[in-house]
Amino acid sequence: MFNLAKNTFKHGVHPPENKEETNRLPIRQFPFAPLIILPMQQHIGNPSQIIVREGQEVARGQLLAKANGYMSVPMHSPVSGKVRKIANVPVISGQMVQGIYLEPFPFSGQETIEGKPIPLSASPEEILRGIQDAGIVGLGGAAFPTHVKLKIPEGKKCEYLLINGIECEPYLTTDHRVMLEQADDIFMGIRYLLKATGAKEVVIGIEANKQDAADHLVGKIPQDLPVRVQVVPVKYPQGAEKMLITAIIGKEVPSGGLPIDVNTVVVNVATTAEIGRLLPHGQGIQERVITITGPAISKKGNYLIPIGTPLRYVLEQVGASKNISEVFMGGPMMGVSASSLDISIVKGTSGIVVFGDNDVKKTDKIYPCIKCGACVDACPIFLNPSKLGILAKFEAYDSMAEEYNLMDCFECGSCSYVCPSNIPLVQYFRLSKGIIRKRKANIQQKTNA
Repeated sequence: MFNLAKNTFKHGVHPPENKEETNRLPIRQFPFAPLIILPMQQHIGNPSQIIVREGQEVARGQLLAKANGYMSVPMHSPVSGKVRKIANVPVISGQMVQGIYLEPFPFSGQETIEGKPIPLSASPEEILRGIQDAGIVGLGGAAFPTHVKLKIPEGKKCEYLLINGIECEPYLTTDHRVMLEQADDIFMGIRYLLKATGAKEVVIGIEANKQDAADHLVGKIPQDLPVRVQVVPVKYPQGAEKMLITAIIGKEVPSGGLPIDVNTVVVNVATTAEIGRLLPHGQGIQERVITITGPAISKKGNYLIPIGTPLRYVLEQVGASKNISEVFMGGPMMGVSASSLDISIVKGTSGIVVFGDNDVKKTDKIYPCIKCGACVDACPIFLNPSKLGILAKFEAYDSMAEEYNLMDCFECGSCSYVCPSNIPLVQYFRLSKGIIRKRKANIQQKTNA
């Protein structure tokens, strides 16, 4: 292993970890809700295309919606039940998207049907197709289709496969428990990933606050796999792909570039475990591990929850306080505050953190930037958040993108966290990036017309 003190990146922040209430709690199965609501838009790219009809009975694991093109994945039924309705459903963005309402049959084992297994002897193309057919997306929160991420572009090569077990987001212990309880699935997943990417070396990155997980995995490494475990210092956002590559490989992903530009592919550890669990049986993803915690939750824990479980039902089951102030889907740094309790658990939901009225300090007032430079010192990719914030205020989007590299920002929230003026920098950047992307899409559309 490298020297722990040197294995990190420059800048970053140290928010309170708040993991001690759930990091020792084993994964428990969550009950089936009386109604499952499945939005078809659960990943980056084209939404899944529904192939079932209203009134149809389905089995757990059955294909409900097929992939709608290459940049898409299918959807499988998390329960055995009946399709009650196909209609628009709410999602965390506030939009309504097409979805399926499923009424589960009374629990009677809920056996999962199996499809065509993908053997380890399969070709890289067959493995990538199997990953897509399983509906697997990045489970760390981004929900990017995994088969697309693993496809090595022409002229590129993958030397390093990094398995991301950092989980630097405060409160969340999902990946921690997966590493402790699903090691065999992780190493099976690594076998598939090695075959798919052609990588020569595998490094599992783990923060120092999960030494028990590091020790456990070291003891389980199969002798025939080129795998080592690397423990890195605790710092946020150590789990971001670019930061992890800098810490472990010692290379910097170029501005506007991707990990493969430095011969590296990064895969979340829970995603890796799902690949190892699902592909040998030809199954699709139907559930995922989620940390449910926060001051307003009485039954904190790590739960295996069927995808499509309504958030309102989840909060009822875990004893959420009646005076809820905020519910974060994901962690408090990069997660998104839920505007409604009528949304559902989706594939990218890594955690639910709930705060009551007395837990959140209400500071709605935004003060002028005092040019203190705290945000500049915190930014892990050396942007100038202060300048970008001012440009966003004046809608100078071209300058933000071209002169100040806004599109390199991965919205970690470090700048907002340290800002003494309470300026919502990340929200400004997120809105600005959306406008820039829309402008580019419009220009492209006119060019192709």
